[in-house]
Amino acid sequence: MAKRRRMELAAATLAPASYSSSASSSKIHSLDDGCLMHVFSFLTPIPDRYSIALVCHRWRDLACHPRLWLRVERSTKNTSEPGVFPNLQDAISAARPGDTILISPGGDHVACNIQIKKPLCLIGGGELPDDTVLTCSRGSESALEFLSTCKITNLTIRTELGYCLLHRSGRLTIEGCILQCEENPLDYLSFPIISTANIPNGFRQSLKGHGRDSITVARTRIEGGAKAVFTSGNLALQRVRAIYTRTCIFFWFEVGEQEI
Repeated sequence: MAKRRRMELAAATLAPASYSSSASSSKIHSLDDGCLMHVFSFLTPIPDRYSIALVCHRWRDLACHPRLWLRVERSTKNTSEPGVFPNLQDAISAARPGDTILISPGGDHVACNIQIKKPLCLIGGGELPDDTVLTCSRGSESALEFLSTCKITNLTIRTELGYCLLHRSGRLTIEGCILQCEENPLDYLSFPIISTANIPNGFRQSLKGHGRDSITVARTRIEGGAKAVFTSGNLALQRVRAIYTRTCIFFWFEVGEQEI
């Protein structure tokens, strides 16, 4: 109920007033920056918060404030700017649990054995996932390693040899991404997604249905590797859907505790 009320407040504040210009002024322009930023915090980062940044200079500054999300800018000249980092590793290290990290499009961002131990959301800043590429070089086990509940969206993750995503624990959501393993004679060592999550037997019954450790994949293109997902714990592939195109396959599936 409280969440619904907050969303109604956000909608009422951001929607154009249909009564009069004075009503519009009282609903939006009279709010101070702190109040307006609080309203923005209830919006989804993509596309809502990203879209409102286009309204005016003031809204852009508030929507991009580091209190709402951090930014990775490879070409940043001012490294002292708060909330802006030259690489993903620095942004993740500085992030607080629950933060959203917006990764700028254009060029390749290096992602080699980056561990994520706190709840975070990683978002590619381009219009398409191809616009924002995380590259993992040969010799690294994985691009990203997850030990907490996280979400990644609108990103391309590319690895030469190893894993795009290594899931150790937590609930991982992958949405609208591209996972690419380079094709080579060592394909059996390459997996777009690998999970080693293992729920202790003593906790299985109490956690059943709550998804303590799980992976959810939606609208994601997977290329190369021995297989799309490999599990070495007690989680298993479930609810698979796929759309085949001429050049690739888009997947929807879950990795969760095996039903007994």
